[in-house]
Amino acid sequence: MRVAIIMGSASDLPRLEPAIDILKSYGVAVDVRCLSAHRAHAGLSAFMEETKTNGTEVIIAGAGMAAALPGVVASQTVLPVIGVPISGSTLDGMDALLSIVQMPPGIPVATVAINGGKNAAYLALQMMALRHEEIKEKLLEHRAEMEEAAMKTNEEVIQKYQ
Repeated sequence: MRVAIIMGSASDLPRLEPAIDILKSYGVAVDVRCLSAHRAHAGLSAFMEETKTNGTEVIIAGAGMAAALPGVVASQTVLPVIGVPISGSTLDGMDALLSIVQMPPGIPVATVAINGGKNAAYLALQMMALRHEEIKEKLLEHRAEMEEAAMKTNEEVIQKYQ
């Protein structure tokens, strides 16, 4: 069970660290790289070759501004690619979001919210749960815990305002 997380710049790491932590908490091996689509294209292509044989199941790619990284990654693999638009420009990540979701037909990139590293991890886990029952069970437990917490909050609100 392996996920690759690639960021375009070291400044993207704080937005992707929660994804790394979540994946590791589920027992998933995580390969983390900082490989710009524009400034390190040869290194990116070399790493993409590695993912073909090292057991990688899903790739998360985070980038800001022009955000070419997720699309370039998707063009080099048939593995699922999840794009994380990163804020940081004067457009607060909208530029990155639009760059990532506007992929040409045949080269899709699943895209989460701006700075949505946590949801990228959960989406990767859901994809992996199709093959790994232990991940599926842990995700179901997490959902039950979230529901329990939400219902507890609901009860607190009811008690406060009745």
